[in-house]
Amino acid sequence: MISILGISAFYHDSAAAIVIDGKIIAAAQEERFSRKKHDSSYPFHAVDYVLKESKLKLSEIDYIVFYEKPFLKFERLLETYVSFAPKGFKSFSMSIPLWLKEKLFQKKMLFNELKEHDKNFNNINKIYFSEHHFSHAASAFYPSPFEEAVVLTLDGVGEWATTTVAKGKGKDLEIIKEIHFPHSIGLLYSAFTYYTGFKVNSGEYKVMGLAPYGEPKFKNIILDKLIDLKEDGTFKLNMDYFNYATGLTMTNDNFSKLFGQPVRNSEIDKLTQFHMDIASSIQSITEEIIIKLAKSIKEEFNSENLCMAGGVALNCVANGKILKEKIFKNIWIQPAAGDAGGSLGAALGLWHKELKKERLLPLKDNMKGSYLGPSFSDNFIEKKLFDLGAVYEKLSEEKMLETTASELAKEKTIGWFQGRMEFGPRALGARSIIADPRSDKMQKKLNLKIKFRESFRPFAPSIIKEDLSDWFDLQEDSPYMLLVADVNNNIKKEMTTEEKKLFGIKKLNIKRSKIPAVTHVDYSARIQTVHEETNPKYYKLIKIFKKITNCPVIVNTSFNVRGEPIVCTINDAYQCFMGTDLDMLVCGNFVLYKEKQNIKSKINYKDQFKLD
Repeated sequence: MISILGISAFYHDSAAAIVIDGKIIAAAQEERFSRKKHDSSYPFHAVDYVLKESKLKLSEIDYIVFYEKPFLKFERLLETYVSFAPKGFKSFSMSIPLWLKEKLFQKKMLFNELKEHDKNFNNINKIYFSEHHFSHAASAFYPSPFEEAVVLTLDGVGEWATTTVAKGKGKDLEIIKEIHFPHSIGLLYSAFTYYTGFKVNSGEYKVMGLAPYGEPKFKNIILDKLIDLKEDGTFKLNMDYFNYATGLTMTNDNFSKLFGQPVRNSEIDKLTQFHMDIASSIQSITEEIIIKLAKSIKEEFNSENLCMAGGVALNCVANGKILKEKIFKNIWIQPAAGDAGGSLGAALGLWHKELKKERLLPLKDNMKGSYLGPSFSDNFIEKKLFDLGAVYEKLSEEKMLETTASELAKEKTIGWFQGRMEFGPRALGARSIIADPRSDKMQKKLNLKIKFRESFRPFAPSIIKEDLSDWFDLQEDSPYMLLVADVNNNIKKEMTTEEKKLFGIKKLNIKRSKIPAVTHVDYSARIQTVHEETNPKYYKLIKIFKKITNCPVIVNTSFNVRGEPIVCTINDAYQCFMGTDLDMLVCGNFVLYKEKQNIKSKINYKDQFKLD
């Protein structure tokens, strides 16, 4: 038996994963345990958890692999400073002491951190380093159901690379092409995230959600001034407008002058039609770049299969466009596409590429639905609920499912806490808030009263796989909520002439389909297909809901409030339940109603977390 521990840390979304004999045993992000969103510190709790799940002590682990190479990153820092000098001295002088003290000697630093888990761990030579984009590529290709595929990775920046193309076949995986820093789709998108007043490395999905409210009016300016985009999808950015290579912000004054407005201050400046048009423009450019890249690599490698990873691969709208254009026959996207997934990719890469081990047959999606986190027994749940002073009913599984489905049909909002926690940024029916998609008031209610976030933010539909094509213009599985497709014409509600004249956020109140709570303003939805094999309980719930309502779709959003990581434990779930307007909480086979709880347990919850 050969065991490999993968670790990603020190930038954002630290995580740990364990692979034994090529099988993914467990994976989790540190933020879920520390309760700090996008936690970048050494993932102590995540490492502890995956070790526990594998039933191994750290000293029994054969290999430990970190997801990137610090020396290459340091080289980039030095070369960037030299090429932009004397600009950027401030950011350079701030980062150098940290590099010289800690980051450059990461092997020793990791060794010291790892010893805290097990005093018998004493072999520093067990620690290896992968490359950032190779870790991404490995996380996408190795768990995919394809014998061979072309792999596209896109993010902000790794060591040097920001975009790579790799070729995978069997156990072999090789990066063939790269685009290097400072030219980066991820950083271009983040520059617009910053400009529209959202937080870089966490607010990008808000820009994507805002885009359909606007028109891509600034697309030509971006193409003329900011990016030189070639026909094959390769590109160069004009660094006269950006500050991220040398400064402490993403954009500079030239950028603001170009678009005619200063950077939005999210605390005081309202979102206007201008910001919606800016979001629409950068989303449109991103889609164009990704489609051009996809077409050129299809032509070059003539593969039927595409795998994707890296933070930009979470742009499910762009992914949906690749699918719609029918560039590749099959697409598989790593659900933990960002840096967290690098921990898993590093471990899988070492197993297949370095140790030359064949992939597990039959090839299928080996992510196990991405349910790779902690789970809790009913006995444990009951003890915790009792200790919390919660008022609960214990039901049989069948009764619990029937009760939940019937309350959903009455437009109750429900915290749903079941089985193993998801790995990656999406709640997939294990740590979810669920609701009735047929209600035209549900989107606003969930955003403002439960999630405490912007009203424009869309919600995803979970649909049982068998009913997918009856409701959405999608034939492919989308188990990880990473593909966007339109709702079918037969469930659409056409807009009146008056409604078509509405602009911006006013579009939000129009009922667009039979399932308005999950139909975005452009008639699209970010779809999760639910499969009996990977999540039988969630599948059964939707099936019963369909029996009651004739609708095989439910609203699925992550179980948290804005700024908070997705809940991990019973305590987290109960706190979120009592600190929001959720009507019910269902943990395992235990059902809790808000009106039956002790009112003293209600807490001012949302202020515990910073705005994201």
